[in-house]
Amino acid sequence: MINEKMLKLGTKRSIIREIFEYGKKRKAEIGEEIVFDFTLGNPSIPAPMEINEAIINNLTRKDAHGYTSAVGDNKLRESIANDLNKRFGTSFKFTNLFITYGAASALCSTLRALLNNGEEVITFAPFFTEYTVFTEAQGGKLVVVPANLDTFQINFTEFKKLINSNTKAVIINSPNNPSGVVYSEETIIKLAAILNEKEQEYNHEIYLITDEPYREIAYGVKVPFVTKYYKNTIVCYSYSKSLSLPGERIGYVLVPDEVSDSKNVYAAIAGAARALGHVCAPSLLQFAIADCASLTSDLKAYEENRNLIYNGLTDLGYECVKPDGAFYLFVKALEPDAYEFYKKALEYDILVVPSDDFGVKGYVRIAYCVSKETIINSLPKFKKLIESYK
Repeated sequence: MINEKMLKLGTKRSIIREIFEYGKKRKAEIGEEIVFDFTLGNPSIPAPMEINEAIINNLTRKDAHGYTSAVGDNKLRESIANDLNKRFGTSFKFTNLFITYGAASALCSTLRALLNNGEEVITFAPFFTEYTVFTEAQGGKLVVVPANLDTFQINFTEFKKLINSNTKAVIINSPNNPSGVVYSEETIIKLAAILNEKEQEYNHEIYLITDEPYREIAYGVKVPFVTKYYKNTIVCYSYSKSLSLPGERIGYVLVPDEVSDSKNVYAAIAGAARALGHVCAPSLLQFAIADCASLTSDLKAYEENRNLIYNGLTDLGYECVKPDGAFYLFVKALEPDAYEFYKKALEYDILVVPSDDFGVKGYVRIAYCVSKETIINSLPKFKKLIESYK
């Protein structure tokens, strides 16, 4: 008998991927320009030319395609530590960093390192759909705090009800996928205070895992650097969004010295990565990013897209909280069942993602990392969609 849980994961893709694959077929049938695909968080801004040049330049290295150390190339780790220290006033060393295959690998390795069977991980709705898969695959149980629908900041009343002595970790994602909300400094301070209190009460560490692929995509607001607020913070990062490199799979885990028993936590993450099949992150990308760690893509187009689609949809009568970062809009569906609304939108060749798998009912996610023309041309269709409900 094969593993039934793995069979289920392999035969039923995430709802995001299901709709994305439908979109590819639909575009082939009627034309790409008249299918308004807002499903996948696939960066539409090109990677910086410096990255392409760094990749080309590093191709001449004798070790361009060879193994690096499992923990990552030292020059890259030093470059990342220096960049973080310069921007956030921290004092990280290269030894605090473990280079991974993007944020998904970072999260899975961290969860496997921390969790014993049956221990709980708390996250806050709305949340990235794969957190459930990542947590359960490592033997844990994901506990979801219901959303604060007014602001999509943390619902602390419900959080205090759900945290317990079996809580091993908390995952946050800010700027958030799918809401685009940035957790305020006030929110992070309050979260840290509760975790400190509960660590004392339960007499064990509660790790705060901060999932940060959208850290650099923020629109005039401060994104708190969480290690400065809570000592048992572990950062999982990806260059997929900031450098528009989602297909290259490169990121890191940051384990600050302040984390309790940090050297053993780091070693457990390395061991977990090994158990998950990690050998080393892609070497050529490591060498290239070592030369470009302080760069980002030209991200201002996302803010322009945010303003265009937010203003366009709210002017038509749609409801949503204005996002402060990332490249997602979390829009209230025009009927209670988000799946039925998503199906209705398909009639107008608008592809959006229903919210149920994000832990919230009655919303859809719109990924506006698309061309400006796609947004402009979609608005008449969104108008017809809302008119069909009147």
